[in-house]
Amino acid sequence: MESLEMAATEENDSQSRGILFASKDECIYTKCFCEENVWKMCESIRKRIPSELEKCYAVVLSNPNRTIPLWEQIASDDPEDPVVWDYHVIFLHVTDGDGSHVYDLDTRLSFPTSVATYVDKAFLHEDRRLATKYHRYFRVIPAEVYLEKFASDRSHMRTSSGEWQQPPPEYPCIKTDDCNHNLDDFISMEKSVGCGDVYSYTEFVAHFLPDR
Repeated sequence: MESLEMAATEENDSQSRGILFASKDECIYTKCFCEENVWKMCESIRKRIPSELEKCYAVVLSNPNRTIPLWEQIASDDPEDPVVWDYHVIFLHVTDGDGSHVYDLDTRLSFPTSVATYVDKAFLHEDRRLATKYHRYFRVIPAEVYLEKFASDRSHMRTSSGEWQQPPPEYPCIKTDDCNHNLDDFISMEKSVGCGDVYSYTEFVAHFLPDR
């Protein structure tokens, strides 16, 4: 009983500080399934702290070439080298003042990380310092919309012979009443496609770090 009471106290303390997940261990994680990991984080908030859901977002990073560099990723053998993903998805919790945080289950940075720190260390360079093919775009989707609209049959993680490139999550595929797979709509950075709002790097920083 005492350990349960301590766990409840620690959770309440984290929430009072605006922290939705105190550690990665609280999250469902499957390597190379970032889009589903973030969906599960949104689902957790809807169940545990529904009042915070309207402040939460799934943020898909990609570009037309599907070549986006991110630093401080666990997948990199050298912390100073970026990983160039075809896309990546992070969880964003937006609050007043300096309390907004990024929750990235694939980063070496702290969990969570302030938006300012994530921009400085995970993005590292402004897009104007990178080749055009590496410019990053951001599709920012309200968590509630992501929960309602996202679907994946995981076909993108199979080889041409049908083998898994990485072991899939143990839970069933995420689908909606009328769709089994729409991941490409979320990865697309065309503003006329899919859900949410699409930002360039400069627009994203200006919107979520307005004091810079």
